[in-house]
Amino acid sequence: MMKQAIPLHNKEACIALLGVRDEPTDGVEDYCRYLAGALEPRGFALELVRVPWRELGWRAALRKLDEQSRAWRGRRVFLQYTALAWSRRGFPLGVLRVLKRLKKNGVRCAIVFHDSGPYPGERLRDRIRRQVQIQVMRRAARQTELAILNVPAENMSWLPATGHRAVFIPVGANLPAPEQAWTQEKRESGGAPAVAVFCVSEGKPERAEVAHLVETARYAAERAGAFRLVVLGRNAEHAGPMIQEGLRGTSVEVVIHGLLSGEEVVRQLGMCSVLLFLRGGISTRRGSAVAGISCGLPVIASACEETGGPILEAGVVLLPPGAWTEFGPALARVLSDAAYRSDLAARSRRAQELFFSWQAIAARYVEVLEKSRASR
Repeated sequence: MMKQAIPLHNKEACIALLGVRDEPTDGVEDYCRYLAGALEPRGFALELVRVPWRELGWRAALRKLDEQSRAWRGRRVFLQYTALAWSRRGFPLGVLRVLKRLKKNGVRCAIVFHDSGPYPGERLRDRIRRQVQIQVMRRAARQTELAILNVPAENMSWLPATGHRAVFIPVGANLPAPEQAWTQEKRESGGAPAVAVFCVSEGKPERAEVAHLVETARYAAERAGAFRLVVLGRNAEHAGPMIQEGLRGTSVEVVIHGLLSGEEVVRQLGMCSVLLFLRGGISTRRGSAVAGISCGLPVIASACEETGGPILEAGVVLLPPGAWTEFGPALARVLSDAAYRSDLAARSRRAQELFFSWQAIAARYVEVLEKSRASR
């Protein structure tokens, strides 16, 4: 029997507090909107509110937040943390000022860490920024009632000793009904299988990523035969010409898409047989990798210090860190071995149902909130 919807006036009102909007797409805002939709039938009304510090300046933005949050007394506010959402250059001291205002007005503060750790880099500025980020994250975790992590706590070395207040909830795919991809035809006319690459890194990592992709595709095409390489999402159009040039003269047909609607992303991934994840190590916070899992695809990726949790339950071909030469053989095997590919796809579908669907994520939030409410 279907559950009856809970009337709006009976729902617990919560706030998702965001900083600066990311461009051209904002994964954190999308996360909050999908989460709000999944929480609504479970008795929670999650409202999205931004702190416009970039437009107004910090002093005016905090004054506005002070006025708003007086009406939030007793409510739960989930501050959404990435360093660049709260600072132009990744020194997010403003987060602590925001938390101070909220607590002063009697708000119950939680924090969702979308950045699982500080930024890398070896310049003096990078090292200073890293220390600032670590201190801000530690202090923010201590000053909130609840810290929600998108990778398992044991993979986050900066986390303070607040185990009873830190919980792990993986991210979901910011896609509408990714399960629709499970039954989609995997081959277009011509019969060539398709390999997906969803999003390409920007800046310095782009060239190395493209080089690894070209090497992987060339190797797989020589061993497994012709296939279509479908590159879509963020930075795909910029990287596209380099990929096409690198694969010129091979049996790989390169198809480049830019930013697409969520529905079209699901359709494109649904036509593919496997997803290559080349943007560093895979983990439960990497939305573009989770998108492949949610659409029921095998995923080929390398491990890193964050790899763990339900990623290990999904249909992921996990390679050693930095073992770029192993991507080609892994892709060739997935394309050539139908039974192996089918088993991996089934594992991804199961992981989506148990861990990565918004229904599963919302259920985990509700469980955590009810435990927190009972302990007051």
